[in-house]
Amino acid sequence: MRPSNRDRILEAAVRVIQREGVTAVTFDSVAAEAELTRGGIMYHFPSREDLLVAIHQHLADRWEDSLLVEAGRPLDELTADERLSAYIRVNARSATRAELQLMLESATHPEWAAPWNGVLERWAPVPSDVGTDAASMARLVTRLAADGLWMFEALAYRDLPEAQRRAVAEHLVRAVATPER
Repeated sequence: MRPSNRDRILEAAVRVIQREGVTAVTFDSVAAEAELTRGGIMYHFPSREDLLVAIHQHLADRWEDSLLVEAGRPLDELTADERLSAYIRVNARSATRAELQLMLESATHPEWAAPWNGVLERWAPVPSDVGTDAASMARLVTRLAADGLWMFEALAYRDLPEAQRRAVAEHLVRAVATPER
């Protein structure tokens, strides 16, 4: 089945961001990447802002789908540790520079951040009892370490070898399962 032009546009925009950054996203650059016309882009996204909001939602939805596959069960059947473990594994193998750039840009655009914040709140929330509960503190520190692995690779412009990345992720998953108390 062929992807819709909307999905094709969003995937093209992600490739532009991966290669050139968020500022490179224009109707013309995305149209060229998607092999569509500028009008074809504007049919789906009347403004650049609409396009950027849709890109964020598209990637956040993709993360959510990956998290559900990794977890192997519906979200409401998972413990906090199981959700965080799925988040660590997905984060370690699928985060991209484009996603990091978008997340960083979303720091000044609440409407862009909303899809990412929803995913994080469902899968790796900041526990309300951090500072008073050792297990909650361990969950937060472990999430921060998982996010740090992704940021290291994105900012250093080098990926750890797959075996090392997997080993780091599994170390963090074990830390969630057996936090030092």
